[in-house]
Amino acid sequence: MKLGKIEIENPLILGPMAGVTDWAFRTVCAELGANMTVTEMVSSRALVYQDQKSRKLLKKNEGSICGAQIFGNDPAIMAQAAVMALEISGCDFLDINMGCPMPKIANSGDGSGLMRTPELAGDIVKAVVDAVDVPVTVKCRLGWDKGNINVLDFTKRMEDNGASMVTVHGRTRAMLYSGVAAWDYIRKVKEQLTIPVIANGDIVDTSSALRCLKWTGADGIMIGRATFGDPWIFEQVKAAMEGREIPERPPLKERIEVAVRQFELSETDHGEKIACLEARKHFAWYLRGVRNASYYKKEVSSLTTMADIYRVAKEIIRDLE
Repeated sequence: MKLGKIEIENPLILGPMAGVTDWAFRTVCAELGANMTVTEMVSSRALVYQDQKSRKLLKKNEGSICGAQIFGNDPAIMAQAAVMALEISGCDFLDINMGCPMPKIANSGDGSGLMRTPELAGDIVKAVVDAVDVPVTVKCRLGWDKGNINVLDFTKRMEDNGASMVTVHGRTRAMLYSGVAAWDYIRKVKEQLTIPVIANGDIVDTSSALRCLKWTGADGIMIGRATFGDPWIFEQVKAAMEGREIPERPPLKERIEVAVRQFELSETDHGEKIACLEARKHFAWYLRGVRNASYYKKEVSSLTTMADIYRVAKEIIRDLE
C-alpha cells in the first residue's frame, strides 16, 4: 500500500483511542508489530487557542509510521490546526476524526457528526489537504444511524477532495461499540475507491483479522479495543498476515515486564502522578484472564507511586506466575 509517497506492507494500525493511545502505549505497540499508529484525537480549536495539554497529546512515537489526529468542524480552523499539529509532532501523516461517536463530540457536529454534513466534511478535507504537505487521511463510520447509512457517498467525497486513505469502522454512530460491525459496507467502499481503505471493527484476534481482510478486500486493518492489555495481538496478526507461524502470547512474567516498561515510559512523558493514574486502568487490562488475579486488580486500582507499581508487579510475578 502507498500512503502518499510512503510504502507500507501489510498495514496494521493501532486505532487512536482517547485516554488510551498515549505515547507510551503507542511505543509498546509499535515495538510489537503495529507498523502504523495514530495519536489520541486533539481538538482543532484547542490547538489554535494554544492549549498546552492538547499539544502534549501529539508526541510522535518511534518504531512506526505515526499520524497526528485532529477533530473539528470549521475548515479554516482545521487547516490551521493541521499545520500546527504537524509542526508540533513531526508526524508522517494527518488524520481527521470523522468517526468519534461520543455524544459530546458528535452532537456538536464534530467526529461522526460530520457524517450528517458531508459537504462540510469534504470542505474540511480539501482545506487541510491544501494546507499541509503530508498525506491526509480520514476515519469515519457507516453513517449516523441505520436509517442514514451514507458511507459510500461520504468516502467517495473524501477521495474527491484529496484524502489519501480512509478508515471505516463498520458501525453507525448510534451503535457506539455495540452490535456487530458490518464488514459488507467496508467491502463496498473498497470496491468503489482508488485510495487505500482500512477496515476497523470487531477485529479481535488472528482469525477475525484474516476473515476481515478476505471479506472486505481492505488494504489493511486497524485494531482498537482488542489491544487493551494485549499489545501482542499485533505480532500475532502480523505473523498471520505474512503466513508465518503465530507466536504464543509470552508468559505472565514477560507481560508484566512489558506493562512496567509502558508505565516507565509514561512517567518520562507525563510524570509520576499521571503515569500511576494511567497504570491503574492499563494494569487491570494486562491482568484480564489471569487466574486468581482479583486481589491484584484491586491493588492496582490505588497505585500512587512508581514504587507501588514495582512492588505490585513483583508480587504478581511471585504469586501468579
